[in-house]
Amino acid sequence: MIHTPIQAPNANAYAERWVRTLRADCLDRILILGRRHLDHVLRVYRSHYNEHRPHRALHLLPPNSRHPTPLNAPERLQRRDLLGGLIHEYEAA
Repeated sequence: MIHTPIQAPNANAYAERWVRTLRADCLDRILILGRRHLDHVLRVYRSHYNEHRPHRALHLLPPNSRHPTPLNAPERLQRRDLLGGLIHEYEAA
């Protein structure tokens, strides 16, 4: 068990929000078959969350994005399906 730091009472709220988002977006929709499968699903979702998923606090930009997809729709978009089509990532073609 990891205890919440005394000087950072909101740290637990951030962890709870992450777990809630992970469950709602991913884990509630996939039947996990084992530890390796869970590790793979968590790795893919963490990558999607940090590199492609828009975040409101960051003006709809992902935290680790190097080349965000422009908000105005380009003529051609390329879609990549992750986790069997559960998650879709779009980028300019």
